[in-house]
Amino acid sequence: MHVYIYDSFLNHKKYGGTLARVETRLTDLGLNGKISRLGVMKNIQNTVENELKRGAKTIIAVGNDRTVNQVISAIAGASQISSAGSGARRSVPLGIIPIGKDDNFIANSLGISPEEEACDILSGRRIEKLDLARANDSFFLSGAFISSVGTVIEMGKTYSIEILDEGDINVINMAAANQLKPANAKFNPQDGILELFIRVKKKKGFLKLSGAEIGESIFSLKELTIHNNKNRPLILDGSVEIPTPARISVLKQKLSIIVGKERSF
Repeated sequence: MHVYIYDSFLNHKKYGGTLARVETRLTDLGLNGKISRLGVMKNIQNTVENELKRGAKTIIAVGNDRTVNQVISAIAGASQISSAGSGARRSVPLGIIPIGKDDNFIANSLGISPEEEACDILSGRRIEKLDLARANDSFFLSGAFISSVGTVIEMGKTYSIEILDEGDINVINMAAANQLKPANAKFNPQDGILELFIRVKKKKGFLKLSGAEIGESIFSLKELTIHNNKNRPLILDGSVEIPTPARISVLKQKLSIIVGKERSF
C-alpha cells in the first residue's frame, strides 16, 4: 500500500488544483493509496509509525524540503525503535512528490521533477540506498548549516577548530543547489562519509589552521560535534533548526529512496 503524507501547508485552497492533477495522474498510473493530511494536532512520527505497522509498502512525502525532512526523521525514528526491539524493520522506500518550484532542493538533487512528473518517477520505482545523517535526535539527508561566528567544531577527542570570523559551515551528505560548497567538488551520499566545508571571509586575522591562512577548507569524516557560543542554531536540510551542541554522525542503516535518472550523484 502507498501512503501519501500531505504537508499541512497544502491544506490552503490555492493548492487544490495542483493536488487534483497529481491525484488524477497517480490514479492513471495505478498508484492509488491512502492520503494522510498533516495538521496542527497530527503528529507525523505517530502517523508514519502506525502506517508502517499496518504494512505500508511505500511512504511518499508530498510537499517541500521540510516535508521530506520530517518524513525521513519519522521513518528513521520508527526504524530505530524497531531495531531496539525484537528485530530491525524492513526498509520501506521513501517517495517524494514536490509541490511547487520553491524549497524543493532535495527533490531536485534526487532527479525528481515537481508535481505530475514526480508521479511518473514514482511509478518507475528506481530505488537507491542513501546515507542518512543524525544530529542529536534529528536527521538529515542533504546537509547541516551554521554560521561560523562563535562556532567550535570537535573532530575526534583531540582535534578541534574554533572559528572567530564571519563565514559559513556546511556538513554535506548529498549536495543540493541551495548549499554552499566548493566549486566542482563531488559528493557521494552512498559512501558513508560526510564532508565538512568551511568558508570564512578573507580579512586580517581570519581563521588559521596548521599555521596557514585559508578562505576555504574541506574535511571528510564520519562524525563531529558542533558548538556555538552565540546560540545560533544548526539548520538541517535548509528547513529545520536545532540547538547546539549537536553531535553529527552517519547512520549505519541506509535510507531506501525512489530517485530519478537526472539525480546529482
